[in-house]
Amino acid sequence: MAPTSPTEASVEDSRQHSCAGALTLLSLFSSTLLSTNRLNKLLHLFLSALVHQDNKLFGRAMLFLHNEKTGVLQGMLGVEQTDAAGLQVVGGDPSNPLTGHWELADDQIKRQWQSDSCTAVRSLRVDLGDEGCRVVSRALHQRQLCHVPEIDCQRCAECGFIKRFGITSFAAAPLISRNRTLGVVIVDLPGANHTITNERLQLLQLFARQAGMAIDNSQLYRNLEEAHAELRESRQRLVHSAHLAAIGEMVASISHELKTPLVTIGGFAARLRKLLPGETPEQQCLDTIISEAQRLERMLADILAYSRKPTICYNRFDLRAVLQECLDDYAGSLAERSIELQADLPAGYWEVLGDAHQLKQVCINLLVNAQEAMRQGGALSVLLDDVDQGDQVYARIRVEDTGGGIPEDDLSKVFAPFFTTKNHGTGLGLPIVNRIVQNHGGSLRAANGQQGAVFTVLLPLADCQNDCL
Repeated sequence: MAPTSPTEASVEDSRQHSCAGALTLLSLFSSTLLSTNRLNKLLHLFLSALVHQDNKLFGRAMLFLHNEKTGVLQGMLGVEQTDAAGLQVVGGDPSNPLTGHWELADDQIKRQWQSDSCTAVRSLRVDLGDEGCRVVSRALHQRQLCHVPEIDCQRCAECGFIKRFGITSFAAAPLISRNRTLGVVIVDLPGANHTITNERLQLLQLFARQAGMAIDNSQLYRNLEEAHAELRESRQRLVHSAHLAAIGEMVASISHELKTPLVTIGGFAARLRKLLPGETPEQQCLDTIISEAQRLERMLADILAYSRKPTICYNRFDLRAVLQECLDDYAGSLAERSIELQADLPAGYWEVLGDAHQLKQVCINLLVNAQEAMRQGGALSVLLDDVDQGDQVYARIRVEDTGGGIPEDDLSKVFAPFFTTKNHGTGLGLPIVNRIVQNHGGSLRAANGQQGAVFTVLLPLADCQNDCL
């Protein structure tokens, strides 16, 4: 066997050194991908490892994720060699180069994200159609690494992607996981006299394959965490609902038991009042007993109405007629309070499927609330029209007053049970109204207009509504 020449020995040593370096990089990269489940950090570590000066791979790396709906690659992250200076090996054994993993501090990740190169990449979308970059498109669709040693086609001379980043030679590697292409990582070596060697391309391909699986696993882990959090919240809501149901049953039972003695107290007080002559202190005491008993009766009636599951008798009726009847009933009361009524109820048959009696209660409650908000007089506007929301046409009732409106902090609470700003209110009027509207497949919203509160009721019209509710 012929002896090995010094030149051959030098080449062999160089190859062994190169293999050892590649093995070290692969070991560090694999450990890094297992060190975190944070997708954002994972992407920064991936690109930083590709461009870090000590690894001697590339000078710039850009990550694009595939948007399957729009068919474009959206720029997500770009890291240059100067941006990756903070990458360091942690947890390693000095005697064993195949230990440890790369790490980036959060402030370094933030600086990378805010860098000019990353901002430029995030603003870029690469078209995958006929007008886009053919090399990047081939890497994505054929799921293979593509290397362009030089730009030699006339089309690429006008390519915005090439022109923006001053690319003269680059490689595009797809990120693949479970037969799904997540995106593409693009690397290059900016500057003259720099070539992308086959050894670097092989490492890029291995890195991209591992990164694709790690990115997919990170997304799955995040989805699992979100599902777990949603399940935990649902469980808490169910437990809370069970407690509220138990409290509701107890309140309904107590209210029912209290109602009979209250009626008795009020009745006897009224009879005694008739027996007393003239204006006496005793008569004033009886008046207080009667009025407070009546107030408690109304409160118990509201509590019972809210705690019971309502029964809806579905029939077709004219919503405009119900609304007009409510306005006619309260026209006198509004006039006495110097409240000007402005009603706009277009002619026609506004057919709604539901319980006319319950929806009349909705209208009355909104009118009474508006009336009580304008104790010094004002204007009340009631508007009826329709609104098309895709597959359903709704009748819209808009009640607006000039009573000063609802405090912004209270807008989100007005439909909460027992919340009230009135001295003698139960805080159940609007919650009951809201539930009636929801049971009819509609919605109730509260907002502030220019001079007062605005309540908007949406109810599905019967001609576009499924009769089988």
